[in-house]
Order: sequence, then C-alpha cells, then structure tokens
Amino acid sequence: MDSRLVQDSGMAVKKDIDLFDKCTRFTAAKDVMATGMYPYFRVLESAQEPEVVVASRKMIMVGSNNYLGLTNHAAVKAAAAEALHKYGSGCAGSRFLNGTLDIHVELEEKLAAFMKKESALIFSTGFQTNLGVIAALAGKDDVLIIDKTNHASIIDGCRLSFAEVRKYRHNDMEDLERVLAQSIGKGKLIIVDGVFSMEGDLADLPSIVSLAEKYCARIMVDDAHGIGVMGKHGRGTAEHFGLEDKVDLVMGTYSKSLASIGGFIAASEPVIHYIKHTSRPLIFSASPPPASVAAVSAAIDIIQQEPERLERLWHNTKKMLAGLRALGFNTGDSVTPVIPVIVGDDERAFQVGRMLHDRGVFANVVVSPAVPAGMALIRTSYMATHTDEHLDRVLEVFGSVGRELGII
Repeated sequence: MDSRLVQDSGMAVKKDIDLFDKCTRFTAAKDVMATGMYPYFRVLESAQEPEVVVASRKMIMVGSNNYLGLTNHAAVKAAAAEALHKYGSGCAGSRFLNGTLDIHVELEEKLAAFMKKESALIFSTGFQTNLGVIAALAGKDDVLIIDKTNHASIIDGCRLSFAEVRKYRHNDMEDLERVLAQSIGKGKLIIVDGVFSMEGDLADLPSIVSLAEKYCARIMVDDAHGIGVMGKHGRGTAEHFGLEDKVDLVMGTYSKSLASIGGFIAASEPVIHYIKHTSRPLIFSASPPPASVAAVSAAIDIIQQEPERLERLWHNTKKMLAGLRALGFNTGDSVTPVIPVIVGDDERAFQVGRMLHDRGVFANVVVSPAVPAGMALIRTSYMATHTDEHLDRVLEVFGSVGRELGII
C-alpha cells in the first residue's frame, strides 16, 4: 500500500498505509547477515573481563567499556549481593514517590563529594539522565548548543525539550563562537561529550569555557567515558584540564568505569533541586535497583583506594596507541582508551570485524550513520586488567588482518 491519491467514483481518496511496511522493507541488517559478516548482538557467556567466552570459545575483549575492570571485582559483587539481600530486587516505584532508599541518598552524597559539586542526582540509565536533565533545564526561550558528534542521548534530550537546538562542527571553536554570537539574548547551554565515544578524542574544554564566559552560557559535560579514566583522580575531563569549577553540570554513567547501569548529574544544589522536581524521565521512571546502586558505591571506593588501576589503564592505552600507529593504522585523534581503527567503507569494516572475530579478538564494528560515510571504523577500548600478553596478541592479529587486506 502507498499514500498516492487514487480515483474512486470520481472522488480523490488516499489509500491507507500499513505502519509495519517499513519493517518488511528494512533489509540492511539481513543483507549483512547473508554475507556471514554480521557483527552485532554477539552473545557472551562470561563476565566482562579481558578474556570472554563467545560460542564456547575464549576471545580477547577489546570492545568493552569496563575501563577499570571493576564489573567482576569481588567487592563490587559482594556489595550488590548484600543490597539485594537487604532491599530485594527492585524499588517498585519512582524516586519521587515510594522508591527512594537510604542507599540512593548515600550514593548521591558520595557522587557529589567525588565530583566536587554541591549536589548530585541519580537516574536509572545514562540515556535517561541526558533526556531528563536537558529537557528539564531548557525551555522555549533557550538555546541548546551541541557538538555535531555528541552522543545520541544528548541529541534525543534536545529533541525532548522545547528549546532551539544549534549544532557546531566537531571541536571547531570558531564555529562554536559563531553559534554563540547568534544566540545573544537567550539562555544558552553548551552540551558536549568530554571523551567522544567513537573517536576517542577530547572536547576542547579550555576553549569552550572561555567562550561560555564571553557569551554568558552554561556548560554541561557528558563524561560517560571520562569518569574513572581522565584526571589524576579519575574525576573526568574537567579534572584533566583543571576546570572543575568552570563546568556547571557533569553527567556520568555507571556502565563504564562504575561497573553497573544507571547515570547521574552533578551540579549546584539549586540546579539539582530544580531537576529533581521537574524532570519527567526521573519522576515517571522506576527507581534504580538496590544492587546497582550498591555496586556503584563500591566502585567509587575502589577508584579512590586503588589509584594503580588508573595508572595501569594509561599504560595499556599508551601501548596500544603507539602499537597500532606503528603498524600503520589510522587511529584518528584519539588520546584516550577509546581507540578507533579507521578502515574506510562499511563493507571493509564488516570484513575486518569478521576476521578479527575469527582470530579471537572481540572488537566493535562501527559504520555509517554512526560515523560519516567513508569513515567506518573498528572501535577498540581497553581495560586496566588487560595484560601485556593480551595486548601483544591483539596487535599481532590486527597486523595480520591489516596486511592481508592491504590496509597497512
């Protein structure tokens, strides 16, 4: 069926459209499946460790965001088990009504202290955090200014608000200033990833702060991939640049360094109080489960008590950046544990991903529209718990695949 006008007894009428037509027309994924190179929804049979089990076979995992290696840490699991035993499996309601436990409040206080902010508020997912914070803060008379390569949750949070949304070219400060200059007279919030999750590069936070001060704008940093990774103490991109007191809001997720699922926003007390009472995704969603909350709390303790984890993560990061570049791979502008290997077109990326998988390396294939056309990549990311032996093997496999396909 289609929506073209047809004549019926001399009268123009529209034919109905079946909502599910788009589903039957969608063949892109099945086309890749037919080639045997489909790289998504692989089933893991083990914890997120440097080695994982897929289809009963051990593989080296370089596709996980478990940067500090805490998701299978004994203390994290013990804390989660204790909370499960005490509070049960869920809260059966929203934070706003019956779902606030003492451990929710304790975690918020711990996160605020860790991030050096007055207050913090936790959400059930990281995606929900961005939806809830952005839509609550920005209204019809405001402007949201975002980097073009920001995470999808930021983009969707902007869509959920009634604010004007303006984008600037990736890390292009001249373009950012152009947008700011065109937004004078309105409330302005600049939202940026601290660590860009596909490219592995950093936001130019010093320049963003300078421009925000010049044009009376506020700054929100999504530091999902920066917390636990960047800065001397793992507090993120703002700490890395020495700008913690210049960033108004820091958003973080638990599904990377904090070993669980969920998210939080840290800011001044009045801002958190406002979000707490106006954010629809917070008020109308079930509360984060006890086991998840306790796991995050334990992870923060470990980050503070075991700084050697962060040191080891950076040893591994530097080794892989140097090793992949020495082989001749294009790793873009990455300066973090997120290291892309840019291979070109989508078909080539699927081919590389399949060959890596067959040789025991689990990495992630990223194609358009997640990245620009012609910039398909293999996204690798590293953990503090990888050994040099693991990493040497990964470099060996990448080298053999690159040479066979003529990439290096």
